Parts: sequence; C-alpha cells; structure tokens
Amino acid sequence: MRETFVVQVRSTENATWQGTVTWAEGKRQEPFRSALELLRLIDSSLPREEEEEKEEGT
Repeated sequence: MRETFVVQVRSTENATWQGTVTWAEGKRQEPFRSALELLRLIDSSLPREEEEEKEEGT
C-alpha cells in the first residue's frame, strides 16, 4: 500500500521544522512542531507488517 504525503514547512525554529502534513488520499491534515513529530505522524498512518499480511491473505 502506498500513501502520498504533502509536507509544508512553515518555519524553522530550534533547529527543526514546523508546518503541516496532508494525506493526499484521505484528505487529512495535521500540524507538526518538529521533524520527529512529522515522522511519527507519517509512521502512524502506514499499515503495520501484520496488517499488510492480513490484506494479502498470507
């Protein structure tokens, strides 16, 4: 499964990014306050390995 994310960096403070991430498919938008938070948001939306196996029927 593939996801498309649009990342808008609005500012850089404290040596990291602040902005918004938008899910193109789900039309969901979330703000983030750091690059780490951005990565966590993206990671939380991706299916886990077990879920992928269930979808594939293995």
